[in-house]
Amino acid sequence: MNEISHILANVHEAKRIIVKIGSSLLVNKQTNKINTTWLKSLAEDIKDYHRKGREVAIVSSGAIALGRRALNLHSGILKLEESQAAAAAGQIHLAHAYEETLKKYNIKIAQNLLTFEDSENRRRYLNARNTLDTLLRLKAIPIINENDTIATNEIRYGDNDRLAARVAQMISADTLILLSDIDGLYSRDPTQHINATPINHVIKITPKIKAMAGKVNARDAFRMGSGGMVTKIQAASICMDAGCRMVIADGRINNPLKAIEDVSRRQTWFLPKIKPKAARKQWIAGSLKRDGIIVIDDGAVNALKKGKSLLPAGVIHVDGSFERGDTVSIQDKQGHELACGLSAYSSEDASKIKGYKSEDIEDVLGYKGRSAMVHANDLALRAQDEDE
Repeated sequence: MNEISHILANVHEAKRIIVKIGSSLLVNKQTNKINTTWLKSLAEDIKDYHRKGREVAIVSSGAIALGRRALNLHSGILKLEESQAAAAAGQIHLAHAYEETLKKYNIKIAQNLLTFEDSENRRRYLNARNTLDTLLRLKAIPIINENDTIATNEIRYGDNDRLAARVAQMISADTLILLSDIDGLYSRDPTQHINATPINHVIKITPKIKAMAGKVNARDAFRMGSGGMVTKIQAASICMDAGCRMVIADGRINNPLKAIEDVSRRQTWFLPKIKPKAARKQWIAGSLKRDGIIVIDDGAVNALKKGKSLLPAGVIHVDGSFERGDTVSIQDKQGHELACGLSAYSSEDASKIKGYKSEDIEDVLGYKGRSAMVHANDLALRAQDEDE
């Protein structure tokens, strides 16, 4: 099996996919109106993905471009407050376009506005991840965009490349598809050098790969949909660290997702060495700071070694002061650390429900919390315990 066929085999097995759509694909540059024919073809592809049991989230640019038209703003570079106003107005039109197009296939959408802080602040990260997980489980399509209306820095087109990668990392997606107005990475800028050669796949982000991306100048940073190759390489780096494969593909054609499965089409794949689940557990295990300690009984020790979640019933003692989402050390009665993980409860609430069955949590706390104190997906066993 050749390299591309191997990649496509992996794509056919993809279960959780992020599709990033740039402004230049979704919005007509001359009219600032939605490219309805293209969007309808994308909806057909998403319908097919759903039919195959794949979960899909969309990170979509286009709000500012649509807002320009709605607010009759000038065509030049916008001031920060004008960009924020355009984003606020355009986001309504953007969500409506997706809703109207996907409802033909009885596919529901949900609007999610995120910032990079949502991926950096642990509690906000957990809230966002849980929301997106729930939407995907309910077969809805999250339509995700950066929350430009509260941005503290100048809004730069292309940020959604990195945001898409952060979302992929956040929800342990196995594939990120960057639909672009270029068909992949080249050795040099193909618009400037006729001898530029396409790069089919990348297994490591090296200085040489970064150099191929070139630079984005100030003017290009403000052109519609032109985050440039720089942000795409940065997105690839985030994805590969998270165990998520990424492809840069030409989105200018109709049915762009279906076209990716065509071996003859030019595109660039970035292939990680590990899977998303393993990458997430490495990230958790690599946390140097432990904000608290949870001591567990022998039954819980055995359950953890079998890959189970830590339930309140198996907790003997809670030590330290921590909040929901903080990293805790999970120890046996002899004080040996068996694992570390992200706590679903604060130390105060964890102390209250220790020893209780999960169905009793609501009676104890007065609200219906999570059944696990530390979910298996948020838990990393120490290496020697995994090998036993």
